[in-house]
Amino acid sequence: MSPQRFDLVVTGGLLADPLRPEPVPGDLAVRDGRIAAVGAPGALAGADRLDATGLLVAPGLIDLHTHVYDPGTDLGVGADAVGVHQGVTTVVDAGSCGSDAFDDFTENVVGPAATRVLNWLNISRHGLVHGRRELSRGPDDIDEAATEKVLREHPGQARGIKVRMSASVLGDSGLAPLRAAKRVAGRAGVPVMVHVGNEPPRLGDVLDLLGEGDVVTHAFHGKPGGLFGSERQARSAVERGVRLDVGHGSASLSFATAERALAAGFTPHTISTDLHNRNVEGPVHSLVTTLTKLLALGLTPQQVIRCSTLHAAQVLRMEDELGTLRPGSAADLTLLRHTQEATTLTDADGATRTAAGRLTAVAVVRAGTPRSLPVP
Repeated sequence: MSPQRFDLVVTGGLLADPLRPEPVPGDLAVRDGRIAAVGAPGALAGADRLDATGLLVAPGLIDLHTHVYDPGTDLGVGADAVGVHQGVTTVVDAGSCGSDAFDDFTENVVGPAATRVLNWLNISRHGLVHGRRELSRGPDDIDEAATEKVLREHPGQARGIKVRMSASVLGDSGLAPLRAAKRVAGRAGVPVMVHVGNEPPRLGDVLDLLGEGDVVTHAFHGKPGGLFGSERQARSAVERGVRLDVGHGSASLSFATAERALAAGFTPHTISTDLHNRNVEGPVHSLVTTLTKLLALGLTPQQVIRCSTLHAAQVLRMEDELGTLRPGSAADLTLLRHTQEATTLTDADGATRTAAGRLTAVAVVRAGTPRSLPVP
C-alpha cells in the first residue's frame, strides 16, 4: 500500500495484540477508519504520526457491562465519560433498557456518543427505567415478541439479552425470566448475560440453564453461595462454554473470592466494570483501574488486555471487527502506560491489595481519529 494513502501511523510503541503471547515492537497504520497495515518499527510512513514511545498499543478496550442510559434511568452515567474519556472505545450497556425504551436509548445515547455503544437488551420490557425490581411482577414484565423483534431488526446494536437473576430483582418470578430469555435468545441467535448475586435462585440452578457463549457477570462476588456454593455446576458450565465475567460493580468483585477462584482454575474470561453513576467515584472508577486490580491478583498485562479486547469481542460475536490489531479491523486503539509502581486498590467489599504495577490509559484512537484523554 502506498505510504501516502495512510491517514495515521502509530509509531514507537509495543503492539499488544491479544492474538500474540506478548507485546512486540512495531508500527501500525490506519486508513479510512480501519487498520491498514502492521509493520516493523520505522517501516510505515504517513503524513500524521502518533508517538506511542514507551506505551502499549492495544486494540480499543471493550467494557462488556456498563449502565449508560443517562438520563433514562437513575443509574445512568454518560457513555463518553466512561468510554473514550477513560480510554475505552466500546461500552456495552447491560440491560438499562428493554424493548419499550430501545428507540429512545438509540436516539439519545448511541447517536450522540463518540464511544461505540452497544446493548444487552433487558428481558424485562421496562429495563431499569422504573427501578431495579424489573422482573418482580411476573409475566407482565416480559414481552418476548417485542424483545425478539428488536434483536432481529437491530442486530448491529442489540448484541444479546440481559437478565438479572437475584432475589432483590425477581420477587416470586424464580427462574421463569431466565427461561424466557433463553427462549428468545435461541430464536434470535444471540447470547444471554446473566447477573448473579444474592440467592435465591441458587447459582447452580441458573448455570444449568446456560450454554456455550452465555455470560455470567458478577461471577467473583463475595456474597453467600456463588461459585463455591455451586462448584460442580460451575465447572460443568465453564467446560461447555459459559463465560465468567468480572462485572466489578458496587458489590460484586471480592478479592478473596477472585483469589480463591484463580487458585481453583476459574479464570475470568472477560473483565468488565458495571460502571454507573453510583460507583464511578469508587470503588470501580474505570475499566483500566479494574484491569489493574486483576494485575494485583496475578494476571499479566497481556492477559487483562486479552480479557477486555479479544475475549469481549468474541462474546459479542464481533471478533472480525473488534478486539485485535489485524489489518481490516476497526481502527479503535487504546494506548496504555504500564508503570512499575506500587498501587493500593480496593475491592467492592472494602478489602485492599497492592499491585506492583499499574495500567494507565494515555490516549485512544476511535474509528481512526486520535483522542487525548482529559487530565484527571
